[in-house]
Amino acid sequence: MKPLQGKVALVTGGSRGIGRAICAALAADGADVAVGYLGSAGAAAQVVEEACARGVRAIAVRADVAEPDQVEAMVRRVGDELGGPHILVNNAGIARDGLVYHLGPDDWLEVMRTNFGGVFNGTKSVLPRFMAQGEGVIVNVSSVMAERGWIGESNYAASKGAINAFTRCTAMEAARFGIRVNAVLPGFTPTDLVGGLVDGDSGKSIRKQIPMRRYGEVEQVASAVRFLAGPESSYLTGSFVTVDGGAATALGLGRPSL
Repeated sequence: MKPLQGKVALVTGGSRGIGRAICAALAADGADVAVGYLGSAGAAAQVVEEACARGVRAIAVRADVAEPDQVEAMVRRVGDELGGPHILVNNAGIARDGLVYHLGPDDWLEVMRTNFGGVFNGTKSVLPRFMAQGEGVIVNVSSVMAERGWIGESNYAASKGAINAFTRCTAMEAARFGIRVNAVLPGFTPTDLVGGLVDGDSGKSIRKQIPMRRYGEVEQVASAVRFLAGPESSYLTGSFVTVDGGAATALGLGRPSL
C-alpha cells in the first residue's frame, strides 16, 4: 500500500512549476489530487491527466486564492467530488519585483493578498473539515526570501515572512486537533515566477553564491513537500524545511573566492 493511499490532497497553484511537481509527487504516493489553478486551465487539465495515469483520482478546480469565497467553494467541491481533503498544499503565489523606491501600493498589496492571503484563506477553509476528521496536514510553500534579504524582493519577501509566522502560530493552535502545519522554503529554483532572476549574467552570479553551485529542481522541492505531507513526518509541526543548496548558510553577498 502506498503511503498516501486513501488521502485527498488539494494543491493550489498546481498547474505549473513547483505546484505541478508537487501534484505528481503526491499522486505517485497514492494520493488523489485536486489541482488548484487560476488562469492555466489547459495546463491544469494536463496535470489531472498525468495524475490519473498513475491510478489515482484527480480534478482541476479554478479559484483565485486571494478571494475567500472562491477558496471556500474550491474546498467544498473537492470534498463533494473526491472526499476530504486531508492534505492542503498552499503553493499559489505571484511576484511583482522592484525596488522599494519604485513600488506602488498595488505592488505590495496584490502580492500580499495572493501569497499570504492565499495561505490564510486556504487554511481557514480546510480547518473545520480537518478538525472534524481529527487529522489533517497543511504544507505552506514559503521561500528562503522570508529569512534573508535580496534586492528588489521586499514585497515578495514580506509576504513569505508572513507565511512563516502564520505557519508557527497555526501549528500551535491546530496541534490538539491532530493537524500538522509545516512549511517548505525553496531557494533559487527556476520557474516562470523567478525566470528574470536566474537568467543571463545575473543568474550566473547567483549560482556562484550557492554552495552546491547549482539551482534547485522543482522535483526536489516537491519531494520535501511530500515528506511533510506523509506519515514519515508525523512528529513534525511548526517546522521549516529549507531546500536551497546551502544558499541560506552564506554570509552576505560576498563574492566566492573559489
